[in-house]
Amino acid sequence: MNKKIGFFVMMLMGLYVQMFAQPFNVTYQISLKKPGNPAVTYPLRNQNGVLHASEQIPVDVNTQMQKDGDDYKLTVVLSAKERIYFNLGMSILTDFATAESDFYLPGFWYHKNLRSPDSAPSFHTSNSWNFREDRLSSPLSGVFDSRTGKSLSVLRVVDGHDETLTTHQEGEVILSGKTSLGYLGFDNSRGRAAITFGYPYIETPKRYIRKLTLVNPICTFAKLEKGERLSMSWIVSEGQTDNYGQFIAQTWQKCIDRLNPQPVKALYSPDEMKAQLSNYFRKSYVDKYELKYNSGISIRCDDCLPTDHVQLGFCGRVLLNAFNALEYGQQTGDMSLVDIGNAIYDSWLKYGFTAKGYFKEDMHIEGGIPADQDVIHSIRQQSEAVYAVLHYLAYEKRQGRKHVDWERKMRTLLNSMLELQKADGHFPRKYRDDHSDVDASGGSTPSATSTLVMGYKYFGDKRYLTAAKRSVEYLEENIISKSDYFSSTLDANCEDKEAAISAVTATYYLAMVTKGKERQHYISLCQQAAYFALSWYYLWDVPFAQGQMLGDLGLKTRGWSNVSVENNHIDVFVFELPHIVKWLADETGEKRFHQIHDVICSSLNQMLPTADRLCGIGVPGFNPEVVQHTNWDYGRNGKGFYNDIFAPGWTIASLWELYSPQRTVNFLK
Repeated sequence: MNKKIGFFVMMLMGLYVQMFAQPFNVTYQISLKKPGNPAVTYPLRNQNGVLHASEQIPVDVNTQMQKDGDDYKLTVVLSAKERIYFNLGMSILTDFATAESDFYLPGFWYHKNLRSPDSAPSFHTSNSWNFREDRLSSPLSGVFDSRTGKSLSVLRVVDGHDETLTTHQEGEVILSGKTSLGYLGFDNSRGRAAITFGYPYIETPKRYIRKLTLVNPICTFAKLEKGERLSMSWIVSEGQTDNYGQFIAQTWQKCIDRLNPQPVKALYSPDEMKAQLSNYFRKSYVDKYELKYNSGISIRCDDCLPTDHVQLGFCGRVLLNAFNALEYGQQTGDMSLVDIGNAIYDSWLKYGFTAKGYFKEDMHIEGGIPADQDVIHSIRQQSEAVYAVLHYLAYEKRQGRKHVDWERKMRTLLNSMLELQKADGHFPRKYRDDHSDVDASGGSTPSATSTLVMGYKYFGDKRYLTAAKRSVEYLEENIISKSDYFSSTLDANCEDKEAAISAVTATYYLAMVTKGKERQHYISLCQQAAYFALSWYYLWDVPFAQGQMLGDLGLKTRGWSNVSVENNHIDVFVFELPHIVKWLADETGEKRFHQIHDVICSSLNQMLPTADRLCGIGVPGFNPEVVQHTNWDYGRNGKGFYNDIFAPGWTIASLWELYSPQRTVNFLK
């Protein structure tokens, strides 16, 4: 009997430890606000799971920390004894030195955000930050100790899908309705790093409201009526990795396993998507200048009328869209699209090059084609243009047509790129026709890699393959190994998704044309970069309030992605990434890559404008760009809407690549 009693006591003690022991140094506080009065903040001390203030407060607060697999689940329950307006805050203090730590808030904060200017969230401004959860592609905050390789992260268990409009945007704000959004962040506590989190959202020390604009902080308060009870949970995880990149990969794996995003019910098939998107080729075509183009940048959302702003690469993707129009026109028997594609290519062959053989890539053409000395080149746009032309030439060759003049132009440009490459293998981000640097940084280098590989495959010139390999040697040493992906976005020079996607693409292209151990090495680099690129993609659906158009249209944000630290909106930028991720899943056995591939491919058709569902865009087929999913805007309208100006040229090109999964494979095999 005594043994049975002893065993029962041990079980009770174990249950007590499981329920009330604190494996982490968690601190709690609650701020209570009376309308018209400043809020009062009460630190809370934990006594066996019951949180006590130093005086009587009109709410009971209980907490529980339980093992949940390899992690812990922290649950906090509030029970109101009278109507209250509250904000609950928590912090987990680590023994990591802040100065030696790197932080991670998916899709918004990497390392210390020091690639970003002090007018965007970064350590330049503060070493303590809190953000509303819908800014983040996963509602998580993490810290990595570079000295020990240890890490700690907190993932919100989002329960509900509510959002409410607010009466004010700064200071202490009582919410007018329910919201599911809390906050996540980090704090420098006397030189040690802490993870901060709570509900409802606060943003401190500044709010990031539009590009390079930080303003006053906000603290919101949710209402609980007398007798009302609210339960909230967070998953707390510890980790051990060799470097920050592995920490990102490990944390992304945990996030997708926990959040488990499922494919969205697709609104349209790939063929239906292309049929609608092709309207862009017709309605945006401009033929009144020497250079013909599809107008793809600086267009108004309400009427989509063409403008004179021409950007060859990223925002317009003029030559890629011309090829898409030509190819699709021939496939469907629409000769008007074939004529548009041919006219654009003919005009750029005649008028679109400098004396050195580079493309003229950005202009307001009503003022005339710029003289060579006025042109600044970007390695990204030049590479994107060559990519498009080589696809065009390969397609035309399969149809029995050859374009000797275009081939000569591409040889000249590729040879010039060989001269442009630096001794360490990198390419300058921006430069002039005489190869003098405008921006010598190497963050855009992987843009050139895939183009060089394509040049090697098309022309059989091994110099291009050698240059591509040298560029990836630079990429491996300076970008992938350091998880420092930056400066690929044309209008921002900061931590960004597109730099990571470029790295994924570059290493994939080399893996496709190499064998044995060399190929396996490129696959390994590709996988490392893929985790980082995928960290920008939403694994959950952010809530919208009624009246915010995106929510009223039923947008599910999972599968969409944030752009960069500077540009905190979501978009459809994928191009070849989903196909590469699917290929990686097969090559590496990473089943999660299959899952995110399916989510992305099913989700990105949700905002396609059609005649009976225009999605806030003036013309069918002009897929929107600046999709504002959080409290941020590009100048107009804010959460739930688009900016009034957009650049559909690249969105059409990106989705077209998504729905052309064999294009690159057929070129490289």
